[in-house]
Amino acid sequence: MEPRALRWETLAALRSSSKGRLSYGRRWPQDEDLLEGCMSPLVLSPYSGWVLDRVVGQLAPEIAPSRSSTPKEPAPLTNGSSPLEKVTSASCRGSSPLSPAEPSETKGNEDLSLLEMDHEVFPVALPSKVTEVEGCIRMYEEMHRLKGKEGLRQRQEQQEQMVRAVSDLASEQLKRFDELKELKQHQEFQDLQEVMEKSSKEAQGQQEKLKEEHRHRAKVLNLKLREAEQQRQRQEELERLRKEEGQERLRRLYSIQEEVLQLNQQIDPNYRHKDLPRIDLSAYSNRGNQICGLVSGLIRTTSERGFPTQVDVANTERALQEMRGLISSMQQEIAAAVEEKRRKDEEEERQKQKELLKKEQMKAQPPAPAQQSGGKQQKEGSQLREIFDKINNLLSGKSVQSGGRTVSVTQHPQGLDFVYYKLAEKFVNQGEEEVASHHDAAFPIAVVASGIWELHPRVGDLFLAHLHKKCPYSVPFYPALKEGTSMEDYQRMLGYQVKDSKIEEQDHFLKRMSGLIRLYAAIIQLRWPYGNKQGAHPHGLNYGWCWLAQMLNMEPLADVTATLLFDFLEVCGNALMKQYQVQFWKMILLIREDYFPRIEAITSSGQMGSLMRFKQFLETCLQQKEIPLPKGALQSSFWRS
Repeated sequence: MEPRALRWETLAALRSSSKGRLSYGRRWPQDEDLLEGCMSPLVLSPYSGWVLDRVVGQLAPEIAPSRSSTPKEPAPLTNGSSPLEKVTSASCRGSSPLSPAEPSETKGNEDLSLLEMDHEVFPVALPSKVTEVEGCIRMYEEMHRLKGKEGLRQRQEQQEQMVRAVSDLASEQLKRFDELKELKQHQEFQDLQEVMEKSSKEAQGQQEKLKEEHRHRAKVLNLKLREAEQQRQRQEELERLRKEEGQERLRRLYSIQEEVLQLNQQIDPNYRHKDLPRIDLSAYSNRGNQICGLVSGLIRTTSERGFPTQVDVANTERALQEMRGLISSMQQEIAAAVEEKRRKDEEEERQKQKELLKKEQMKAQPPAPAQQSGGKQQKEGSQLREIFDKINNLLSGKSVQSGGRTVSVTQHPQGLDFVYYKLAEKFVNQGEEEVASHHDAAFPIAVVASGIWELHPRVGDLFLAHLHKKCPYSVPFYPALKEGTSMEDYQRMLGYQVKDSKIEEQDHFLKRMSGLIRLYAAIIQLRWPYGNKQGAHPHGLNYGWCWLAQMLNMEPLADVTATLLFDFLEVCGNALMKQYQVQFWKMILLIREDYFPRIEAITSSGQMGSLMRFKQFLETCLQQKEIPLPKGALQSSFWRS
């Protein structure tokens, strides 16, 4: 049996049941009894026939094949007592608009019946009635959707018409605005042109007025310039006269100073009259130095403020008179002392005659070799002490004899600074000249320089400045070639001497650097034996240790590094070994194992001389486990002699 036939039978059975005859509605009336509707006869909606007609029309093609395939099945739609007939009769009694008498009216009122369709539930509907009702509802919704779509389209057309109208209106207003703006700009341009023409006329008038004022002022300025020029010429004449008078007074001051200094040289107790008995010229010397300082101070003060005045000249003349009186008093005292000395000399002459024969006999005997060696050492030690005392006295402000004349740092306000500078420069020059030629000379020069450095630290600072300038490797420092620096300037920075664009030869350069490093290595280990040794060395072995460590931390240079390390260790190695012991030998091993191959890697075949000499020195020291004393070192026996 077909499923659709079953649904029809089920609908028929439900219609025959007691519940099938009940009437259902969506809205129950509020003023009637709810059970009253259950007793009233069934009534279909006026539009039920139209709905069933649509449903039957849709289902007829499906039912027909079903009958043909199953002829034995009942046909509920043709039965006289079928629900379809009852529904048709019910619709006829209810004056359905779908009756045969009014077909055209039904067709004309189709849309209206859809809008007024009652949504009551048909109680005796077929099994597929729910689906058909839902289809009707959907058709109703589709009609409303189509109507809404049509309304929306019409509203869109109206909106587009309104937008086009507004756009056209805005375009017209924009054109009118542009025309108004262009008109306004044209008017403003005309106004501006009129203002500019008016301003131009006013400016021309103002310019003419300014030209007239300028001509008038030019005349006035020319008059003032002529007056100023005349005044300047008068001032220049007065200034010239004042300068001439000032220069004359300054020359007078210099002549007075020269005379005072010459007179002061006559009262030097250490030069002319040091052999006079029971005479002390220190008071005269002190007062003479004070007068010289007073005159020098007056000249320095006047030179700072310009030319000296007449008062300054008068003060220096009084100082000259005092110096002359001081010399006169000193000469009288010296004359008395000379007379007394003459008498004593006559008494001693007779004693000398007796001892003369003994001395001649002693001179005739040849001295022993040991006595000759001791005498040589004694002579050299006394010369060093004499040189040291002479330099120390000069730096202490005392007068010393030099070049046949007496000099003193008090003769000029900057005399002491000048002596400091030249003395430090002299020590460095001795290093690159004397020590470079004779390595033994490093120690006597170094011991004097060290003693002077300890007493006068300024000399040490200037010595290092000169040394670092001439030998940058004593820092140590390897200058780099900078952009824009000429080759000659760069060679000077490296320590080479450049004369007439010609650079000194490499052998001469290494010889000078060797002398400077040897002098530096000797200074850091020596001290003046007669000085105050309570304090530390002003530049001792710790600086040498730092120099050696810094050299090993830098990349080596061919020919230079090996030469400098050999010279430094040969002079200062023994002192460093005693001071640092195990740490020193660790550094020596580091040089041989690590640093020496780095030097060898950058050394060419023509530069192997210094490298092999350095290598042999290292090997010998490591084999003997000793750094020998340098040749020419000053032993303690030298000073005891």
